[in-house]
Amino acid sequence: MFNTISVGGKGAADALVIGLFSGEKLDSRSQASVAGVGHTAPVLAALKRPEATGDAGMIVDVTLDAPGAASGKGRKGKDADDEGGAGTRVLIVGLGKREAFDVGALRTVAGNVGRKLSAIKAQAVQVELGGALGQVKGADAARAGSAFGEGLGLIGWVCDEFKGKATPAPKRTSLKVRSSDAEFSAGLERGLGLAVSANLCRTLSNTPPNIATPAYMAEKARRMAREVGLKWSVIEGDALEREKMTGLINVGKASENKPCMIRLEYQPAGGASARSRKPLVLIGKTMSYDSGGLSLKVNNGMVGMKRDKDGGCAVLGAMHAIATVIKPRRPVVALLAAAENSISDEAYRPDDILTYRNGVSVEITNTDAEGRLVLADALCWACEKENPSGIIDLATLTGGVVVALGSTFCGMFCEDDALRGRVETAAKASGERVWRLPMHEEYREMMKSPIAAILNSNPNRKAHPIQGAAFLSYFVEKNVAWCHLDIAGVHVAEKNAGCFVDGPTGWGVRLLAELAEGE
Repeated sequence: MFNTISVGGKGAADALVIGLFSGEKLDSRSQASVAGVGHTAPVLAALKRPEATGDAGMIVDVTLDAPGAASGKGRKGKDADDEGGAGTRVLIVGLGKREAFDVGALRTVAGNVGRKLSAIKAQAVQVELGGALGQVKGADAARAGSAFGEGLGLIGWVCDEFKGKATPAPKRTSLKVRSSDAEFSAGLERGLGLAVSANLCRTLSNTPPNIATPAYMAEKARRMAREVGLKWSVIEGDALEREKMTGLINVGKASENKPCMIRLEYQPAGGASARSRKPLVLIGKTMSYDSGGLSLKVNNGMVGMKRDKDGGCAVLGAMHAIATVIKPRRPVVALLAAAENSISDEAYRPDDILTYRNGVSVEITNTDAEGRLVLADALCWACEKENPSGIIDLATLTGGVVVALGSTFCGMFCEDDALRGRVETAAKASGERVWRLPMHEEYREMMKSPIAAILNSNPNRKAHPIQGAAFLSYFVEKNVAWCHLDIAGVHVAEKNAGCFVDGPTGWGVRLLAELAEGE
């Protein structure tokens, strides 16, 4: 929608944004903001329109210097307000019921505002929500600014690089955003920064599999690490054999695009004490494409499988946010288990038995349950090599979690009370919702094999999303805090609504960033 969005700008704004709660009058600070642009009367008249309810999602658009703006008289065309008629505008945005208001709702508000600003080709906007927010007990201006910045940045995402020359290049403006509230402005900077990181994830998600191979993901990670000051390394080729990366080797061996393990590391400033703390480890399933292997996907089941790397994309985006926005006082390590699940005479088979570096043997019953096999390598490595304070893995792991939770919540599996509490706090702060699903020894028993130690997939479809988590638990040491997030239902938006267009959401980037900040 925009070329760039940034905080700042001088001179007159193209639009002023103020807030209105459902069933309430415009607060005095918002009235003062309107008076500051010299056109109180048209705005007060506009508030008498039937659509000026204050309900969430409402926008009343007032063009201030057009004759008869309040009534609509004198506008050119059938709806000059919608067409971006001349003059400064006031956008009165609905915030819903005051007693039910949460600052996270400003992400959706900002998404709606962003669509409007794009439609009117705005280049500068003044956001003055302090008056409305001042009526909400405990509302934090910086948090509100961050939520608004996130929403505006997320709706501003575009991914045109694959359109080609047959598609005319759209004309877009760059947008400057400002506020008279210093705390809100600081929040805007933070939120827009988080959105940049999430949008990096979304663009990678959109990148097709003939381009976004495991090697491409490794190179993207290397370039990003150099730009933002992270350490980078990759385990590939013979090194995978030396390190006994059994899952990556077998899942990836049928493809000409060879597998790898990508490692990124953030080290905090501030001396040896901060750098010596145990790292938080983030793990992402990075399947650049999933055909299902010999257990081939059917009936167009492969369409969209370029997004089977979205766990890794989210971890990469989170590391960008950690390095550029959050800068926590704890080391953070990222591991991306990258492979392509393809078909050839080299492909791994149902009935194969794989033995991992921790000694656990796995009977393959379904080559389309491959994500857990590569994640197992990363979990073993994290426990053995990284001395983690905690491990979070993100994966588009099961269709069962979509059946269970739809696209509203991510499925969370975490038996460590302290880590689970921190993840839930980060989920609330980021607006990326999680729902705890159960883990029990009986689920682990479901994964037992009569031949090897465990199966990679139980043909019994009972507790399908839990099967994946139960399998992964065999590769996490007992004393390590671990959380598995199954993002299969939340990594793609199916419609243009709120702060998202249809397509990848970048789910997990902001949650992981909030989690790292809380550490």
